[in-house]
Amino acid sequence: MSTVEDGRDHSTAHPPRMQALARLPIFLALTGKRALIAGDGPPVAWKAELLSAAGADVAVFAERPCEELRAVATQAARTAIVLQQRAWRIEDFTGAAVAVGGFDDEAEAERFARAARAAGIPVNVIDRSAYCDFSFGAIVNRSPLVIGISTDGAAPLFGQAIRARLEAMIPRGFARWADAARRWRKTVQSSGLSLSARRRFWQTFAGFAMNNPQREPASSDFDAFLSTAKDQVTAAGTGSVTLVGAGPGDPELLTLRAVRALQSADVVLIDDHLAPEMLDFARREAKTVLVGKTSCRENEVAALMIALAKAGARVLRLKGGGSPIFGRAAAEIAACRGAGLAVEVVPGVTVGRRHGEIGRDRANNLARPTPIPGTPLRACCEWLAARPARTARTLRSTSRG
Repeated sequence: MSTVEDGRDHSTAHPPRMQALARLPIFLALTGKRALIAGDGPPVAWKAELLSAAGADVAVFAERPCEELRAVATQAARTAIVLQQRAWRIEDFTGAAVAVGGFDDEAEAERFARAARAAGIPVNVIDRSAYCDFSFGAIVNRSPLVIGISTDGAAPLFGQAIRARLEAMIPRGFARWADAARRWRKTVQSSGLSLSARRRFWQTFAGFAMNNPQREPASSDFDAFLSTAKDQVTAAGTGSVTLVGAGPGDPELLTLRAVRALQSADVVLIDDHLAPEMLDFARREAKTVLVGKTSCRENEVAALMIALAKAGARVLRLKGGGSPIFGRAAAEIAACRGAGLAVEVVPGVTVGRRHGEIGRDRANNLARPTPIPGTPLRACCEWLAARPARTARTLRSTSRG
């Protein structure tokens, strides 16, 4: 966490947008890059095969290579695996992108890791976490769709069990669709479509691929997706408004339809008593505004929804309870429809009052969000009317930087 010495009170700083990570999942592009491996045994052979499958030029140093390592070297997954029957040397690290070692001897493992780090090369020493800058984890391979699973070394068998579950859930046909997306991306980017239209293209693509995993992607599919995106742009001169019932406030009780709506929204207006974890389902680029009975007036919320939608945004109003069509929400719907906006209502689940306390308890931890520039909401979200420069406040706003 960074500290800025600007003399301001940071006691009301943002809560973190993401909980602490034991490991940062990073996917390395290793095609044409050198990977150094030293040691012997089946685990070393597996790492050599894995790095070859990722496109790396693999050099393995083993004085007495086992049969499995020899077999992998003669039947490389993708790129050549060069097996050298000698001990590794300091100069072997030159030009390497990653280094992997497998040693029974603790002193040798430490020496290898120290040499790699001195050369500025990320290192992994198999089954010795103290000497690892990165880990491999379990992999679900639908390349170019690749899923990595890590337990930070705490429970490898648990990670493998999760991998097995995902293998059964994720159709192998997704690999074809992911490859089609890779082929079509540049064409979509150069199509002249606006950013919102391109997003609609990929939303249409994703929905079709999810429902037709075994279908072979065809050029006619691309044309259909592109036509849909263009038609929606023509039909949607303004944005839209969706009211979503959040049920009792527990993120795990959101309906599938509510999740889909969150994933497509540009701006989310969330009741101030709901659990902020619900925002995890929204897109990273989405703006999020904290509203509600304790934060702002009814007419201000409706005015904000209308202004944002007329600016072309897809606005989602996330309200507690099963049905979002009564009380304040009814007035908001009427105001939006009166302004000529399309309004969709997505009901939530209805449960007992006791369960509704879940969201309110979590919402007590909400910190003050920062403003969205240019919004018309003057006295919203606990900001006093005497401070008009502080307009609508956002819980979370991120971009693809």
